[in-house]
This record gives sequence, structure tokens and C-alpha cells, in this order.
Amino acid sequence: MTEGEAMTHQVVVTGLGMTTPVGGDVESSWRRLLSGQSGIRIIDEPWVDVQPSKIAGIMAVDPADVLDRVEVRKMDRSQHAALIAAREAWADAGITSIDPDRLGAVVASGIGGITSLMNSYDTLLERGPSRISPHMVTMIMPNGPAAIVGLEVGARAGVHTPVSACASGAEAISYGARMIQTGRADVVIAGGTEACIHPITMAGFAAMRALSTRNDDPMSASRPYDLGRDGFVMGEGAGLLVLESAEFAAARGAKIYGVYAGAGLTSDGHHIAQPDPEGRGAARAIEFALEEAGLTAADIVHVNAHATSTPQGDIAEAVAIRRALGSAADHAVVTGTKSMTGHLLGGAGAIESIFTLLAMRDRLVPPTANLQDKDPAVDLDIATGEPRRLPAGDIAALNNSFGFGGHDVALIFRSA
Repeated sequence: MTEGEAMTHQVVVTGLGMTTPVGGDVESSWRRLLSGQSGIRIIDEPWVDVQPSKIAGIMAVDPADVLDRVEVRKMDRSQHAALIAAREAWADAGITSIDPDRLGAVVASGIGGITSLMNSYDTLLERGPSRISPHMVTMIMPNGPAAIVGLEVGARAGVHTPVSACASGAEAISYGARMIQTGRADVVIAGGTEACIHPITMAGFAAMRALSTRNDDPMSASRPYDLGRDGFVMGEGAGLLVLESAEFAAARGAKIYGVYAGAGLTSDGHHIAQPDPEGRGAARAIEFALEEAGLTAADIVHVNAHATSTPQGDIAEAVAIRRALGSAADHAVVTGTKSMTGHLLGGAGAIESIFTLLAMRDRLVPPTANLQDKDPAVDLDIATGEPRRLPAGDIAALNNSFGFGGHDVALIFRSA
């Protein structure tokens, strides 16, 4: 926030949309999470045979089954996912009239259209430059998903694309909320998307020893906080939220999923690809989010953790949560939904914000799958086995997202 940008408008969430490895829309994804069902499977492609990690969370519904042929042909898969999620979120919000100059779009991606780039490069080598698609540039540009979503809803208040690795989707939500808080927009559709399950990305993450190689049992491969965890599982999909000023939502009688209460954005200053083991930057992000929300640590009853299933990352986050919440962490139910969806990179913070809102709506926290032998270094109350009940009344929940480069984003939502 720059000087003079007074945050005078409360932000509420009125529409949700997603496509994920566990479902093609919000409610089907949510039902599968609550039942502990994983969307992770063997990648059914010939190139996977030489890969160390052969598993991923692939979208449960193929975009080609939802979009028309022209949309499929002109867009990257990450753009397909963003468009599907945006259409669901926009329909869910039910906005029938808005000044386009008061409508924004903020859609993030951590990797962008790398699949389209690599496929185009193969075409160039095999068939020559004349066979490159005229849509290639718009398919690979990182702001492509935001541009497509902005065009879909007619946004003219601004279309933006934060890029902060695996914190991108959460940062997009905070940016969209800030547009409303500071009076730049009445409505913003915000979130993130990713679809980069390609041999080059799989090989690259495997070279970092970041991916799970539990190929013989894909559904149990992503196991946050478990002593047997050996890396994350790549996922794909998108999540979009419709954010509105409370005044605009009230004037049209909108249903409200929850209140965007605050955000904290910091950086570790530690390492480009490893978290600070002391969790200092992440803890500061949580503390800043609490401060902006006007809440205390004791107000947080639920944490949707970043929890990627990496040996260092899970512990660093657990340390950060304990550092920020102190003894109040004893009363916050923590879950790691990447255990079922895999890691959607730039889309993760967005789909997990949606899961956080749904947990408060239904007063149910989905279990963390595959947690059989909890790491003793994780001093938190982790939901396992069955969904956990949340208390009645006004409650608040935290969603954490962290990314390569040392990006730390904490979002806090309050119940409607």
C-alpha cells in the first residue's frame, strides 16, 4: 500500500470456482476432500518412463470436455483451467450488472505456459517456423490467464499477474482485495492457475530432489507431516474467487462465503529454493495478517497449511505457525490438502483459500491424507482420519502459501 491509499472498504467473497485433480468444480472437489480421496495418479504419457517421478495430480475433468474446440486450440492448458474456474466463480457470484471500469482481474501463475512453449519448440524443430501457431505468444505469456479471465468478465479496472512461485495465487487474492480496499474497484475476480505437467518441468523439479518418487503407490505419495514424506507431487488446475466491497455486495443482496480479513506478505532472505528453517519470514507474514485483520492468535481456529510434503518445508512451516501463534496454535486445527490434490504451484494458494472458506462455511476441516507416522518435529494439531468440527459463531482461519525465492504470503478469512 502506498502513501494515501487508505483501506476504507471491507472485502467479502461472493463467488468461487475451481477445477482440480479431485473434481471439476468447487462442490465435487470439496466432497472428495472431506472424504479423504486423492486425485494423484500415474501420468499416462510415454515420456514418463524415464522420469524419476511418474505421478501427478492431473485435472479430474479434461478441459477439452468443457470448453469448445476453438478455446482449446487457442489457449494453453493453464489458461483453460483459469477460464473454467472463472466461469464457475462468476456464475456463482451472480453479478448481473457492474461498471466495467470498477471491475478488475488478478490471476497468477508460477510457471506460465511452459507446456505450450515446449510443444511449439518441438514443432519448430520438426516442421519449421511456418508451422508455429499464431496463438503461441498469447499461449505462453505469463499474463495470458489474467488477460483471458479479464476479457471473459469485461474487466477494465485493471488486469494483473503476480508471479511469486508457489505463493502466486495467494498474492493475487491479496492484490485483488487491495484494489477494493483502496477504492480502485468494486469487484475483482482473483486467484491462480497452473498446468505444467511436462517432461521438462518434471525433470527439473526431480533434479532438485523436490518430487516424491513413491511411484508404486501414487495416492499415498503426498504425505505432509509424515516421517516417510519424500517430496511434493505436481498438480494442476485453477481456483478463482469473486471479491466485492461489502457495500456493493449488500446493495445487490449477494450471498457471502466469508470476509477477507487481512494479508501478510514477507520474504525470507535465506535461500532461493530452501525455506528458512527458523520460519522467521513466514511467521512475520502471519503476524502481519493478524495485525491487518485486527485479530489475535487466539482467534485463529483453523489453518490450511502450505504443507507440500517436503522434508524441510513442512517443518519450517510448523515452526513458523508455532512462532506466530504461540500457545494459541494448540487450538487451531491444521490440515494439508495437498495430500490429495498435489501441489498446484501458482494455483495452490487460490484453491486452498477456497477450501479455507468452505471449511468455515460447513464447520468441517478435511483430513490430511496419508499421515500415518507424524514427524515429532511438527508440534501442531493436524486433522487426520475424519473431518474435524470447527466451533460455531464468528471464527477466523489462516491460509499459508510459500514459494521459491523466499516468498511468504498469509491470508486470513473470517466466517460470513
